[in-house]
Amino acid sequence: MNSIELEQASAFEVYPKRDLCIVSGKGAEVTDSNGNTYIDCVAGIGVANVGHANPSIVNAVATQAKTLITCPGIFYNDIRGQCMRRLIDIAPEGMSKAFLCNSGTEAMEAALKFARISTGKNEFISAMRGFHGRSMGALSATFKYRQEFEPLIPGHHFVPFNNIEKLTAAITDQTAAVVIELIQGEGGVRPASREYAKQVRELCDAKNVLLIVDEVQTGFARTGSMFASQHYGICPDIMALSKAIAGGVPMGAVLCTDNVEAVIGKHGSTFGGNPLASAACIANIDYIVENNLTEAATSKGARFVQRFTANQPALVREIRQTGLMIGIELKIKSKPVLEALMERGILALPAGPTVVRLLPPLIISEDALDTVCDTLLEVLNQ
Repeated sequence: MNSIELEQASAFEVYPKRDLCIVSGKGAEVTDSNGNTYIDCVAGIGVANVGHANPSIVNAVATQAKTLITCPGIFYNDIRGQCMRRLIDIAPEGMSKAFLCNSGTEAMEAALKFARISTGKNEFISAMRGFHGRSMGALSATFKYRQEFEPLIPGHHFVPFNNIEKLTAAITDQTAAVVIELIQGEGGVRPASREYAKQVRELCDAKNVLLIVDEVQTGFARTGSMFASQHYGICPDIMALSKAIAGGVPMGAVLCTDNVEAVIGKHGSTFGGNPLASAACIANIDYIVENNLTEAATSKGARFVQRFTANQPALVREIRQTGLMIGIELKIKSKPVLEALMERGILALPAGPTVVRLLPPLIISEDALDTVCDTLLEVLNQ
């Protein structure tokens, strides 16, 4: 059997697969089992911000693997402590504590539990079109993918995104937290307005409600700031992180202010904060800072939009972009466009049925980004 047949025979299939077996990657390119190369604007779904097989990540992981791979949270660990400190140092001012886990949905599970135990309240308000993960707690706060798994955890309510009046009306004396993405990724790359983000923060303060911001997709320079919260000039009480946190090594984190409490024995993770992932996280942050990838995301994103809109096809309804988080809403279904792009050597994502989403590594060259833009224009102008 070839690689595709082997996975088809062995996998408990939950993903809508494309007929492509990726076997290696370098920078902003990946190579398939037939030797074909692609410009990767999927990047592990926003994971490979520093590129595939980044030497800084590779060296950090190799060195740590020879030293210590695992260490449970019941002991202190030098690399884990350094990792937590680096995360707090780059976070919005006011973040003071960190919990390390293994994924974005785990980060959201922890965030919800921390909010409940800190407030003594048990209800949450999330935004329509929002996505926060697929485990049962995170899915309860997610607007999509719910129906087959109900009943979910009670006490979760949904209001329209960017509508402060509806949010205000939904808050009760049992609301523990408001849960939002400042830019909805799966929901179509839809940004909050600056006024709305500021109003949500002020409303939570006035109502004694915690603000949980899901930065799983928007973190680590993707939007042109280290975190979208900084782009909007606000500090959440709780921030959920993952995806690009460790250069591709599985990891998640929750950062909190002093408003948030955690009780010993009430939460934990066997692998959370393991030295291998922590070393990768430190190397990842250092690379982003030393190579000024926040500025790279800003300038390259602006370059793409300028080039694209100068020749914008009639099939395009709207382009939404913050840094190198780009959503192109079409007047047609996105799936045929994604297939045509793949045939031409470009890998991209959907974000709903009519949106093409681009999340390229932030180290992508301007020439490669121009190729992505020109190829997309060619496909949409056919």
